[in-house]
Order: sequence, then C-alpha cells, then structure tokens
Amino acid sequence: MSRKSYVIGALITLSLLLPGFRPAHAADGPPPSKVRVAAVVQEEVAQTTTVIGVLYYDRISQISTEIAGLVKRVDVKQGDKVKEGDTLVVLNTEILEKEIAYQKSLIKRTELRIANAKKNYNRLERLFDKSGVSEKEYDDALFTFQDAQIEKQAIEDTLQKLLIQKQRSIIVAPFAGIILSKDVDSGSWVQPGKELVSIGSSDELYVRAPIAETTLKFIERGAAVPVLVNAFDKEVQGNIVDIDPVADMKTKNVFLKISIPPLPLVAQNLSVTVSVPVSHRQNMRIFSRAAVIKFQGKDFVYTVKDGKAAILPVNIVAYLGDRVGVDNDYIQPKMMLVIEGNERLRPDQPVVVAGE
Repeated sequence: MSRKSYVIGALITLSLLLPGFRPAHAADGPPPSKVRVAAVVQEEVAQTTTVIGVLYYDRISQISTEIAGLVKRVDVKQGDKVKEGDTLVVLNTEILEKEIAYQKSLIKRTELRIANAKKNYNRLERLFDKSGVSEKEYDDALFTFQDAQIEKQAIEDTLQKLLIQKQRSIIVAPFAGIILSKDVDSGSWVQPGKELVSIGSSDELYVRAPIAETTLKFIERGAAVPVLVNAFDKEVQGNIVDIDPVADMKTKNVFLKISIPPLPLVAQNLSVTVSVPVSHRQNMRIFSRAAVIKFQGKDFVYTVKDGKAAILPVNIVAYLGDRVGVDNDYIQPKMMLVIEGNERLRPDQPVVVAGE
C-alpha cells in the first residue's frame, strides 16, 4: 500500500471513530451554494385574501329524445369529452326504415296515377272543347288528376316527417363539453322528453366564490384574480365577470362569478382557492413567489449579505399569480431575493450568485 493511500485510509478511519475529527480541507464546511436571485419591485396593488370557491359549468344541457324508440347504442360515458356534433346516443330505426320504404313506394304508385290521370284529362279537355264529352266527364277527369297530385304531396310530407325522425334518432352533442351524467344504456326503451345524458360546456367553466359584503366595494368586474385548483395544485388566471345579485340570507356573503380557461381534467364542484382584493390599491413591495419558503407554517425569504444567505420573515398581504406582495418595511425595492436554490439553503450558509 502506498503512503498516500495509507494516509487517506487513516483519515477516513479517524473520521468514523472520532466524530469531532474533520480533515483540514473540510474545516471551513461545504462549498458555497449556487443560487439565482431576482429584484423586489414596488407597484400599486390591492391587498388580497383567499376564499374557497367551487367549479361549475355555466352552460349545462340535459339531452333528451324527441321520438320514442329502442336505444341501439350509447357512444359516450360519464366523464368523456365531446366535440360539437359528436354522436351521443343512437336509436334503433329498423321499423322506421320499413315505413320510409313503404312511403317511397306509395309515391311511385301515385306518380303512375298522376301520369294516367293527366293523360286522360288532356284527352277529355280536347274533346270538351269540341263538345265531344259532357261537362261532368270533364270535371271528373280534372278532379281525379288534381286529387292524385294532392295525394302525392301528402305522402311526400309524411315521408319528410319520417326522414326527420330518422335524422333525430341519432342524438348529437349541441356543443363541445364533458359528459356529466349518463342515464340510459343500449336496449332501453325511451319516450320523448326522457333525459339521456347531461353535458357541460367546456368553454364556459366558472368559479362561484363567496366574499364578505364589506369587501364588495373593492371588487371590479373584469379584474384578474389567481385561482388555484386544489385537486391538481394548478393555478390559472380567472376573471371576475359578475356578482350574484342575491346575498346569502344567513352569512350575508356575496358570490362572485369568475371565468377560468378550459382545463384538461376537471369535475364540477371541485374546490378552488381564489385570491380576491380586500383593500384599495396601495404601494406594495412585489417579488416572485418562487422566493417564498415555508418553515413551521410561516413564510420566509432569503437574501444575500456579505456572500452568505440571510433569512427574513415576510408577511404576505397580496397573491398576484406567480408573484406576491408584502408589507414588511425592511423589504425594499431593488433588494435581491433568492428564487432558485433557496429550498436547500440554511442561514449564514455561503452562497454564490449564479445569475439574476
């Protein structure tokens, strides 16, 4: 064994046997941690608070049938996403097809009667002009010809009605959305008006969120608010589009109607957390939400002082999407806060700023 290997082995052995022993190169602790920082800015924003709301579809259609029939197949199930015009339910049209074929045959037969009646009428018309037939014979021929034409029109109307019924035996989605419920299956006999499926419009997804009546004066229609879908820990931007005109009788809370963009996976009545304004706009220090770390339920940020990490508690009074606002006086504009690498930092740990 070489002398170098022996020394290394001895150091390792001593470090294991004597916890207080550290090699000379480790006396100063671990190397500096690389971090990225971003500056604090000052903006005029309102303080916010969080409330719990629920997701709902503002446009829901209970799809029913206009005709009675036997369900041949159901092409969707609860939770499926559909596009406008997609087939939902198909009714059996076997009897309807027979009736359509019968009406078409009646039309052909009536057309033969019309052709024959017209030929007879034309012949009698020529003879009538020459006083070769009586007026009654002429009138009877005209009546037979016109009656055949009317009969054909009646059969065509019946055929058109049957074709409409056949068309409506295929029930399609009136708009793009998600299937909320399915109340029928193949083999079921359905009557007109029976609900088959329920569909919610994916383009009209909203949040209903309660706020105290005292904060109503701070609400602006069209204002953007951050909405956190709790089930997926996904934040999206919502917009306040309206206010429920009826307050809750007991709590006096007022409900906001907030639109949010379509989501790939969502269920009606899921809970969401909404940040709503509770004050007038005021100057506030704003920085990236990535700078905030949690410790024992409280919020902190790291800044860099003399090459070391310095931890500061913060009081968040506004949630602004991917940014937050605080009211601490010692957080000043242009102050640099750690936004990457802060999850592994410790107070007074040496750091190297890798970028801004």
